[in-house]
Amino acid sequence: MQEPKPAPDGQVADAVKDNWVDLYAPGPARPYLRLSRADRPIGTWLLLIPCWWGLALAIHFDGQMRLYDLWIALGCGIGAWLMRGAGCTWNDISDRDYDGAVERTRSRPIPAGQVSVTGAVIWMCLQALVAFGILLTFNTAAILLGVLALLPVAIYPFAKRFTWWPQVFLGLAFNWGALLAWTAHTGELGAPAVVLYFSGIAWTLFYDTIYAHQDTEDDALIGIKSTARLFGDKTGPWLRRFLVVTVGLMGLAVIFALQPGGNILAMVVGLAGPWAMGWHMAWQLRGLDIENNDKLLQLFRCNRDTGFIPLIFFVAALLV
Repeated sequence: MQEPKPAPDGQVADAVKDNWVDLYAPGPARPYLRLSRADRPIGTWLLLIPCWWGLALAIHFDGQMRLYDLWIALGCGIGAWLMRGAGCTWNDISDRDYDGAVERTRSRPIPAGQVSVTGAVIWMCLQALVAFGILLTFNTAAILLGVLALLPVAIYPFAKRFTWWPQVFLGLAFNWGALLAWTAHTGELGAPAVVLYFSGIAWTLFYDTIYAHQDTEDDALIGIKSTARLFGDKTGPWLRRFLVVTVGLMGLAVIFALQPGGNILAMVVGLAGPWAMGWHMAWQLRGLDIENNDKLLQLFRCNRDTGFIPLIFFVAALLV
């Protein structure tokens, strides 16, 4: 087997070590893939997982599992990769004057001079257009929701300039897939999906506050707001509140979605999902150290597993 090549110059500071972009991607493509965070896949997972939550609960709700649901799941996966890339490109275009002043972000392609703003705009549009093509394979209600999702995506990069709660805007954008996938399956938006959406927003507040603590010193110097700066030493109690809201709302969403089926065993299995997710979030809290950036990044990245935990239970409940 061929040994991987050494990682080239130009890596982003918080990229995953020995990621495929730095090792194997063609040289000219690397800056654009880094712009899309392809070297940091956690964001794609955090965007995709709520889609799969919504799809699983929608199948429970109407009791219909169709072959087309496989395409919804796959289409959401491809779309999450593309729209996360387009959203991150937009974020970096909007933040180009700030990123150069923050230690963790000054190595990103635009402030590092690897990609021009014009090139970034073209790359963003290409990703969004392909994602729109996938969206067009869904039903009309889902298409309309997908288009509406562009609003929180567009606002998010500017939120940290006018509110201490920019993580709310990230949550609005990153959990939209719960609404979209539910609607793609059922044909209309339902109350369980909305409750699940708000659960996801609380989860985003949890993990992105942890993430934002990496930049509090630089953010204070340049006037960027965040929940990490707002909470400071009281971050732990706030994260516990977000844990409770996440678990409580997801539990309600499970009850609303599974109640029509009348399967008590499925309900018990489904409710075990948010319960187990809550324990994983509690484990993160026990290891929280807001002064240790390596630990903060590690905890943030482990939220992929946090999100998969309830999904496993939702799928298992389909089998009982």
